[in-house]
Amino acid sequence: MEKALLIDITKCVGCGECSAACAAAHGFGAPTSELDGTNYTAVTQVGDLYARHLCMNCKEPTCVSVCLVGAMTKHENGPVVYDFSKCIGCRYCIQACPFFIPKYEWDKTFPAVMKCNLCYEREGTACTDACQFGATVYGDRDTLIAEAQRRVAENPGMYVDHIYGLKEVGGTSVLYISSKPFSELGFPTNVPDEAMPKLSWVVVSQIPKFAVATGVLLFGIHWITARRQEVLKAEALEREAK
Repeated sequence: MEKALLIDITKCVGCGECSAACAAAHGFGAPTSELDGTNYTAVTQVGDLYARHLCMNCKEPTCVSVCLVGAMTKHENGPVVYDFSKCIGCRYCIQACPFFIPKYEWDKTFPAVMKCNLCYEREGTACTDACQFGATVYGDRDTLIAEAQRRVAENPGMYVDHIYGLKEVGGTSVLYISSKPFSELGFPTNVPDEAMPKLSWVVVSQIPKFAVATGVLLFGIHWITARRQEVLKAEALEREAK
């Protein structure tokens, strides 16, 4: 059963307990208002609302599709999980994310790609357990979609008629409802409804060809340089022999 989060922005009071709980669960320091290598979720104030940002854990993640070594994987129950032991540091996942979420540990000797993984190693999420106002709910995705639809339908004056994450890039495991348009809250709204791996594969599938061509070119340059050095040495020996 696919799990998800439903975040009701109208219920968030900006207390920051979700960020604090997330930081504590992952051994991070005090959270900030921006996503970074030690901050999986961030709460920002926009007017009288508070919007929480974190990895959307897409149903068909672009980050997974562009990873050449399988460091990013999508679990059947929702989370998109990163494996540091497989990562080669190419950062394609960061560049490919349509929501601009993953962050790189630039200050580390051995940096990793950091992002929310829906606390896949535990039952439920730390942020949900910490939320006292019902702004974040964890459960089966289909059940949460039905709940979001119910709230929107029963309170047309309270919510905009849109569940963010229902269709964006093929659907995500983090869903939002709000009283203001998501474009005003800092959410990307120009993303397609189609799953982006289908689009990114066109580009990624060409990488091996370019890699081979680059390898051949570099080998050629190396061979020419080495050959020139051999010729110069041979000419020098001939001059000495004379």
